[in-house]
Amino acid sequence: MGIYLDYNATTPMRPEVLDAMKPYFDSRFGNASSTHSRGREAKRALEEARETIASAFGAREKESVVFVSGGTEADNLAVKGAAWAARERGRHIVTSAVEHPAVISACQALEQQGFEITYLPVDGEGLIDPEMVKGSLRTDTTVISLMHANNETGVIFPISEIGQLARERGIVFHADAVQAFGRLPVDVEAQGVTLLTLSGHKIYGPKGIGVLYVRPGTRIVPQMHGGEQERGVRAGTANVAAAVGMACAARLAIESMQTERLRLGMLRDRLEAGILHRIAGTRRNGDRDRRLPNTSNISFQEVREDSLMVALDLEGVEVSAGAACASGSLEPSHVLHAMGRRPDTDGGGIRFSLGAGTTEAEIQRVLDLLPGVVERIRTATLQGVGVRV
Repeated sequence: MGIYLDYNATTPMRPEVLDAMKPYFDSRFGNASSTHSRGREAKRALEEARETIASAFGAREKESVVFVSGGTEADNLAVKGAAWAARERGRHIVTSAVEHPAVISACQALEQQGFEITYLPVDGEGLIDPEMVKGSLRTDTTVISLMHANNETGVIFPISEIGQLARERGIVFHADAVQAFGRLPVDVEAQGVTLLTLSGHKIYGPKGIGVLYVRPGTRIVPQMHGGEQERGVRAGTANVAAAVGMACAARLAIESMQTERLRLGMLRDRLEAGILHRIAGTRRNGDRDRRLPNTSNISFQEVREDSLMVALDLEGVEVSAGAACASGSLEPSHVLHAMGRRPDTDGGGIRFSLGAGTTEAEIQRVLDLLPGVVERIRTATLQGVGVRV
């Protein structure tokens, strides 16, 4: 197998997670909404998973955990559900220009329904200024939705400061922590978060499961109907096996977080320093210090990101350009564009995201391969011919 450096897109499931899930595919297959013994058994497993996940991010009540199908549904439920619940009080929402497409698209849909959205800019390092957030707030602002850490650059937003602003004004604060959870400490009480988004497959858990934390007392208009599951917030038969798996993954992520932060930070810095030193015309995208320890986004002048991705893939190195959900799009990264990067002058941006399986030998292999690959692409571009890899 190749060298996988796309952990921000998805992660392999831990063996312990799969083991925890297996019984709920066969012997413990009950529907958690059924009242008979198998149903009660499934319900107990679901509630234990809810409690484990709630404790992993500092929630006091397990009932605050709402299981959904993934991060995209959680973002949509948070933004749309909170906006519609507070529509009589105001229809102004604050977000940023670098949010995940799930948040931006949800906001765009709300604009078509009469809501007003402020898309805050970031600086050249991808950072957002809390004072700018404060200055954007109005008497009719009802929701602030900002990511904890950016999926493309790893840049970390000042969630605690923004949470304090929202709390002082009685504004719902949604934090998309899909990339941050398991890599950074997340505490909804300390950080003043009203709504929090998590995804199972980003933390070595299963795909098809996510969580929306809803602070008790927060009103949410459901976006799916047809049942009273999840206390009426989200209809649909509970995915018990996936919930159990996500709970196991969350527990393991918290247990290993500190050691993995240090290990991955060292590997990332070695990779990044090697690229910037060995290859001319390269540039880091994102603040050097205030970002996830596993993420490095690099621009290569005179190199298209799709050409470099294909060339590296043929060499057995798997990376990405932008978010996995934008795969196939010919549009430049909206995140890098918001940071002032331009493909014609800065080149394409490649995201290297490290994870549990990343080794020193793999990093060295990438550093040995990459200069030659970039040189071949640049030479072919200057000659005006197809890239040969």
